[in-house]
Amino acid sequence: MAPKPVKFYSAESYRREESLGWLIKRITGSIVSMADRHMGPLGLTHAQWAPLLHLRLQGPGPVATLATELNIDPGALTRLLDRLEAKGLVRRERSNEDRRVVIVTMTEQGQQATAEVPAVLSDIFNQLLAGFTREEWRSLVSMLQRLAINGDALRAAEGSNIESTDKQP
Repeated sequence: MAPKPVKFYSAESYRREESLGWLIKRITGSIVSMADRHMGPLGLTHAQWAPLLHLRLQGPGPVATLATELNIDPGALTRLLDRLEAKGLVRRERSNEDRRVVIVTMTEQGQQATAEVPAVLSDIFNQLLAGFTREEWRSLVSMLQRLAINGDALRAAEGSNIESTDKQP
């Protein structure tokens, strides 16, 4: 269940510089730009290293789950996986339990290609956190995790609202 909303924002006092969406998008843009500069020589773009990193950290899984967790359109993810498979970085196989499910697995070549990604991202995040104390960093991570949990709960509630209205006559 999603927590009760608070009123930190209002239409009358709304400012882009204080917008969570704008700030997160701006930070994400910095991370992606800096990471792409480091990943380019490895032959990986953001679109490619992000799902590979997910597979490296989470292990093999259904394509549908990967699309949901990375917030990527399933059709776009299929085309991306086609390119990654052609490069020999991933492999897709039908599940033995449910033939409708496609499992994506990173190959040994994919493991090698992403070996440096965690170090590159760690370096970028440390640069972005210049001037923060360890306590401020832990607090920021905690707050961002709460935002993510709230967002997940809101999406789940929205999905159940859509499902319940679909079932009404």
